[in-house]
Order: sequence, then structure tokens, then C-alpha cells
Amino acid sequence: MDRVTGRIRVVLVDDDHLVRAGLRLLLTGDDDVEVVGEAGDGLEAAHVIATTEPDVVLMDIRMPRCDGLVATERELRRRPDLAVLVLTTFEGDDMVLGALQAGARGFLLKDTPPHELVEAVRTVAAGRSILSPSVLDRVIAFAAQPRPTREADGAEERRLLALLTERETEVALAVADGASNAQIAADLFVGLATVKTHIGHVYEKFGVENRVQLALVVHAARR
Repeated sequence: MDRVTGRIRVVLVDDDHLVRAGLRLLLTGDDDVEVVGEAGDGLEAAHVIATTEPDVVLMDIRMPRCDGLVATERELRRRPDLAVLVLTTFEGDDMVLGALQAGARGFLLKDTPPHELVEAVRTVAAGRSILSPSVLDRVIAFAAQPRPTREADGAEERRLLALLTERETEVALAVADGASNAQIAADLFVGLATVKTHIGHVYEKFGVENRVQLALVVHAARR
């Protein structure tokens, strides 16, 4: 965050200049956000991010020369605290899952309503993950598709699932099915804070950082 203005510093990375222009127009209309740089691909992004030191990067996936997955992995190795928010049309893209597994804090479709996109920038800048239920459903559906070339058979994921307590397992399964924290709390007759505590324990035992990564473990274990 800019120490002088208090705004969230954002870099836009997308090979479509019209998309970047639209995002810039949308974000600069908010008093809390400042767009400090743009890049047309992952290679250009490396220089822009290094020189502008943003809080959040809006990262496209499919780009020439250097795609969003490679760029996300590279930038998070350099700055683990950087918030990468992946933007995509999501057409059955393995790289979307790879970006999340690499540590991206959020995943949104490019047709996300403007107010939700601005709120997502605030959310990831605050250190939290953002995954809308519709996006989570798509990721889970894609992850659940058979993979002829899949190397793992789910044994490791089943081992991780076995580490959970009975209540943690219930929470993990609910998250994997796309339930919100409020829904889980209501279904299990527990408080919202208790649900958040259980999810934190599951993250730690699975070695994951967000709900999509958790869901991928659960769905792999179910195979």
C-alpha cells in the first residue's frame, strides 16, 4: 500500500491492451486503488513489477512469450507477500489450477461484475483469498475430470484426508462441495468462528493456502 496516499498499488498484466484499458478505467474510479503499471506479457511484467513494487497483480493466463503461470511462480518466489489475482475466461485451462497451486490468492473470470472485481482487489491486498462460488464450482468440475496422464492415484491425498479429525473432515468435504462458511456453520450447528478455525487446521494439515487447493486435495482423494 502506498505510504503517502494509502492506496492499493496494482499492476495489470494482459496481452490485450483493450482489456488493460478497461481494467484501468474501472479500478482508477475507486479512491482506494491506484494502477501503477501495465505489462503485455510475463516477461514485461517482471520489469514492471520490480520497478513499481505493487501490492496486487491482476494476471492473465494465456499470453505470448511468457504466460501467467510462469510469471506467477516467478514473482511469488521473489516476493511471497505479493498478491496475485488471476483473471481468465476459463475454458478448461490447466494453467488456472497451476497458478492457484503456485500461490495465487484469487481467481476471477474476466466477466466478473466491476464492483466484485474492486472488492476482490481489496480482499487479496488484505492477505485473504477470493474465490466466488461459481468459480469454485468450475475449478472443481475441471479438476474432477479424468486425466489419462495423471501420475498420482490419489493415495497421497487420501493420506492427508486421514489426518483430519471427524469434524475437520466434515468441514473439508463441505468446502470442496462449494459451501460457504455460513452454510457450513448452519449445517453443523456451530459458530462461524469455529468453522474458520477448522478450515485453518485443514489448510495446515494439507499444506494449502486457499479453498481451491483444499478442494483439489479432497476431490483427488475421492477418486
